[in-house]
Amino acid sequence: MHWSTVGNPRATDRAIMDWAAANQYVVFTHDLDFGIMLALSHDAGPSVLQARAENVLPDHLGAAVVAALGQHEADLSSGALVVVDEGRSRVRVLPI
Repeated sequence: MHWSTVGNPRATDRAIMDWAAANQYVVFTHDLDFGIMLALSHDAGPSVLQARAENVLPDHLGAAVVAALGQHEADLSSGALVVVDEGRSRVRVLPI
């Protein structure tokens, strides 16, 4: 699995998803649109890790994100939507 921050900040959500799928990256986002796109497309990827909290700064949510990455690494490698909030993480294996 590859982790990186890449891309044009003005890129469309679809362009980001297409690039992540083509390059086997996980999309890490606070934007709910990516999970919705996966559900509507029924695609098997790319995986999305979605932070769901008002405060998504690393000092607040970082430990939960790192824990979710470790806990759901296999699912993210094969295709999943992982939602992380302050108290827990949930996983949906793709396609949804």
